[in-house]
Amino acid sequence: QVQLVESGGGLVQAGGSLRLSCAASGSIVSINAMGWYRQAPGKQRELVATITSGGSTNYADSVKGRFTISRGNAKNTVYLQMNSLKPEETAVYYCNADGTYVRAGSYSTFASWGQGTQVTVSS
Repeated sequence: QVQLVESGGGLVQAGGSLRLSCAASGSIVSINAMGWYRQAPGKQRELVATITSGGSTNYADSVKGRFTISRGNAKNTVYLQMNSLKPEETAVYYCNADGTYVRAGSYSTFASWGQGTQVTVSS
């Protein structure tokens, strides 16, 4: 079993910054990609940014130039630096990861979600 734990959410004024962190734990062999998604009240969960093991990144158009996703030295961690935040970006932000782990002595694939961290941007 692979667990993801997010941290770093909170309340910030419009135009401010926050840095989210996510750490994956468990019998992980390798991680293909990690990413951040968000879900605002009454809306569907949407992609914010992803990063592959090779360092390739992908961003939602709405956050390009303001958000930066990066992997930690441990490679099982991912960060999301969010600058110039807007009130409409208030949401629960979720970490996601997929890869390979050891289950009952064999390799298995996983795709896991964290529990989410609340980001509230006040106007």
